[in-house]
Amino acid sequence: MPLDLKKISALVVEDLHPMRTLIASVLDSFGIGTILEASNGERAYDLFQKHNPDLVITDWLMEPVDGLELIRMIRRNPDSVNRLVPIIMMTGYSALQRVTLARDLGTTEFLTKPFTGRDLARRINLIINRPRDFVETDHFFGPNRRRKNGEGYNGPRRRDEETQVDSLYDPGKHNPWEIMIE
Repeated sequence: MPLDLKKISALVVEDLHPMRTLIASVLDSFGIGTILEASNGERAYDLFQKHNPDLVITDWLMEPVDGLELIRMIRRNPDSVNRLVPIIMMTGYSALQRVTLARDLGTTEFLTKPFTGRDLARRINLIINRPRDFVETDHFFGPNRRRKNGEGYNGPRRRDEETQVDSLYDPGKHNPWEIMIE
Protein backbone atom coordinates (compact mmCIF):
# COMPACT_ATOMS: atom_id res chain seq x y z
CA MET A 1 0.00 0.00 0.00
CA PRO A 2 1.40 3.40 -0.90
CA LEU A 3 2.05 6.02 1.74
CA ASP A 4 -0.18 9.09 1.75
CA LEU A 5 2.12 12.10 2.12
CA LYS A 6 -0.53 14.75 1.41
CA LYS A 7 -0.48 15.93 5.03
CA ILE A 8 3.29 16.43 5.05
CA SER A 9 4.84 19.86 4.50
CA ALA A 10 8.43 20.44 3.40
CA LEU A 11 10.64 23.50 3.25
CA VAL A 12 13.22 23.48 0.43
CA VAL A 13 16.13 25.89 0.97
CA GLU A 14 18.35 26.29 -2.09
CA ASP A 15 19.87 29.42 -3.62
CA LEU A 16 19.92 28.12 -7.21
CA HIS A 17 16.42 28.46 -8.62
CA PRO A 18 16.66 25.52 -11.09
CA MET A 19 17.88 23.17 -8.31
CA ARG A 20 15.20 24.42 -5.91
CA THR A 21 12.54 23.82 -8.58
CA LEU A 22 13.91 20.33 -9.25
CA ILE A 23 13.84 19.36 -5.56
CA ALA A 24 10.31 20.73 -5.17
CA SER A 25 9.24 18.81 -8.27
CA VAL A 26 10.65 15.55 -6.89
CA LEU A 27 8.85 16.13 -3.57
CA ASP A 28 5.65 16.88 -5.46
CA SER A 29 6.01 13.59 -7.36
CA PHE A 30 6.28 11.82 -3.98
CA GLY A 31 2.91 13.35 -3.06
CA ILE A 32 4.17 15.82 -0.43
CA GLY A 33 1.16 18.06 0.23
CA THR A 34 2.77 21.45 0.91
CA ILE A 35 6.13 22.56 -0.44
CA LEU A 36 7.60 25.86 0.70
CA GLU A 37 10.65 27.35 -0.99
CA ALA A 38 13.37 29.76 0.13
CA SER A 39 16.56 30.97 -1.54
CA ASN A 40 18.60 31.39 1.67
CA GLY A 41 18.64 30.52 5.35
CA GLU A 42 17.35 33.90 6.49
CA ARG A 43 14.16 33.66 4.40
CA ALA A 44 13.90 29.96 5.25
CA TYR A 45 13.91 30.60 8.99
CA ASP A 46 11.10 33.14 8.59
CA LEU A 47 9.04 30.58 6.63
CA PHE A 48 9.97 27.87 9.13
CA GLN A 49 8.73 29.95 12.06
CA LYS A 50 5.52 30.90 10.25
CA HIS A 51 4.54 27.51 8.77
CA ASN A 52 6.28 24.91 11.01
CA PRO A 53 7.00 22.40 8.20
CA ASP A 54 7.41 18.68 8.89
CA LEU A 55 10.69 18.47 6.95
CA VAL A 56 13.50 20.85 5.99
CA ILE A 57 15.82 20.19 3.04
CA THR A 58 18.65 22.70 2.88
CA ASP A 59 21.68 23.45 0.77
CA TRP A 60 24.97 24.29 2.52
CA LEU A 61 26.39 27.39 0.84
CA MET A 62 24.01 30.36 0.51
CA GLU A 63 24.08 34.09 1.23
CA PRO A 64 23.41 35.91 3.51
CA VAL A 65 22.61 32.95 5.80
CA ASP A 66 23.89 29.49 4.87
CA GLY A 67 22.46 26.06 5.63
CA LEU A 68 24.68 25.48 8.66
CA GLU A 69 23.49 28.68 10.29
CA LEU A 70 19.89 27.73 9.48
CA ILE A 71 20.41 24.41 11.27
CA ARG A 72 21.91 26.25 14.26
CA MET A 73 18.90 28.57 14.40
CA ILE A 74 16.41 25.70 14.19
CA ARG A 75 18.16 23.45 16.73
CA ARG A 76 19.55 25.98 19.24
CA ASN A 77 17.22 28.97 19.22
CA PRO A 78 14.87 28.67 22.22
CA ASP A 79 12.22 30.49 20.14
CA SER A 80 12.40 27.89 17.34
CA VAL A 81 8.92 26.64 16.54
CA ASN A 82 10.15 23.01 16.26
CA ARG A 83 13.68 22.10 17.30
CA LEU A 84 12.94 18.43 16.50
CA VAL A 85 12.11 18.88 12.80
CA PRO A 86 13.97 16.43 10.52
CA ILE A 87 16.61 18.25 8.45
CA ILE A 88 18.21 16.87 5.30
CA MET A 89 21.45 18.60 4.29
CA MET A 90 21.68 18.34 0.49
CA THR A 91 24.97 19.64 -0.85
CA GLY A 92 27.82 19.06 -3.26
CA TYR A 93 30.28 19.12 -0.34
CA SER A 94 30.89 15.50 0.53
CA ALA A 95 34.24 15.50 2.33
CA LEU A 96 34.07 13.54 5.59
CA GLN A 97 34.89 16.66 7.65
CA ARG A 98 31.88 18.47 6.17
CA VAL A 99 29.53 15.54 6.70
CA THR A 100 30.73 15.31 10.30
CA LEU A 101 30.25 19.05 10.84
CA ALA A 102 26.70 18.95 9.46
CA ARG A 103 25.92 15.91 11.63
CA ASP A 104 27.36 17.58 14.71
CA LEU A 105 25.19 20.66 14.15
CA GLY A 106 22.05 18.53 14.13
CA THR A 107 21.46 17.37 10.56
CA THR A 108 19.18 14.35 10.48
CA GLU A 109 20.27 13.02 7.07
CA PHE A 110 22.95 14.02 4.56
CA LEU A 111 22.54 13.80 0.78
CA THR A 112 25.23 14.63 -1.75
CA LYS A 113 24.47 16.35 -5.06
CA PRO A 114 23.96 15.30 -7.72
CA PHE A 115 21.15 13.20 -6.29
CA THR A 116 18.46 10.95 -7.70
CA GLY A 117 14.82 10.80 -6.71
CA ARG A 118 15.58 7.41 -5.21
CA ASP A 119 18.33 8.93 -3.04
CA LEU A 120 15.94 11.54 -1.66
CA ALA A 121 13.19 8.96 -1.18
CA ARG A 122 15.60 6.80 0.87
CA ARG A 123 16.41 9.70 3.20
CA ILE A 124 12.74 10.51 3.67
CA ASN A 125 12.03 6.82 4.24
CA LEU A 126 14.68 6.74 6.99
CA ILE A 127 13.10 9.78 8.64
CA ILE A 128 9.65 8.17 8.57
CA ASN A 129 10.45 4.55 9.33
CA ARG A 130 13.58 4.87 11.47
CA PRO A 131 13.28 8.16 13.36
CA ARG A 132 16.22 8.93 15.61
CA ASP A 133 15.87 9.89 19.23
CA PHE A 134 17.00 13.42 20.00
CA VAL A 135 19.68 14.03 22.59
CA GLU A 136 20.75 17.15 24.40
CA THR A 137 24.09 17.66 26.11
CA ASP A 138 26.06 20.77 27.02
CA HIS A 139 27.57 20.80 23.51
CA PHE A 140 25.00 19.13 21.25
CA PHE A 141 21.32 19.11 20.47
CA GLY A 142 19.96 17.03 17.63
CA PRO A 143 19.27 13.54 16.38
CA ASN A 144 21.29 10.77 17.96
CA ARG A 145 24.48 10.62 15.91
CA ARG A 146 24.66 6.85 16.21
CA ARG A 147 22.81 5.21 13.36
CA LYS A 148 23.21 1.70 14.77
CA ASN A 149 21.72 0.76 18.11
CA GLY A 150 24.85 -1.09 19.16
CA GLU A 151 23.17 -4.17 20.55
CA GLY A 152 25.86 -6.67 21.45
CA TYR A 153 28.57 -4.04 21.82
CA ASN A 154 29.97 -4.09 25.34
CA GLY A 155 33.11 -2.03 24.87
CA PRO A 156 34.44 0.74 27.14
CA ARG A 157 32.31 3.44 25.52
CA ARG A 158 29.03 1.59 25.97
CA ARG A 159 26.71 3.75 28.07
CA ASP A 160 24.79 2.19 30.89
CA GLU A 161 21.22 3.19 31.48
CA GLU A 162 22.09 5.62 34.29
CA THR A 163 24.34 7.74 32.07
CA GLN A 164 22.26 7.81 28.91
CA VAL A 165 20.85 11.16 27.86
CA ASP A 166 17.08 11.18 28.03
CA SER A 167 15.34 11.04 24.71
CA LEU A 168 13.29 14.10 23.78
CA TYR A 169 11.34 12.14 21.20
CA ASP A 170 8.15 10.84 22.72
CA PRO A 171 6.38 8.38 20.42
CA GLY A 172 3.20 8.90 22.45
CA LYS A 173 2.94 12.52 21.33
CA HIS A 174 1.60 13.61 17.94
CA ASN A 175 4.08 12.67 15.26
CA PRO A 176 3.54 14.30 11.84
CA TRP A 177 5.34 11.34 10.29
CA GLU A 178 2.54 8.98 11.24
CA ILE A 179 1.52 8.41 7.66
CA MET A 180 -1.98 7.46 6.64
CA ILE A 181 -2.01 4.36 4.46
CA GLU A 182 -4.53 4.32 1.64
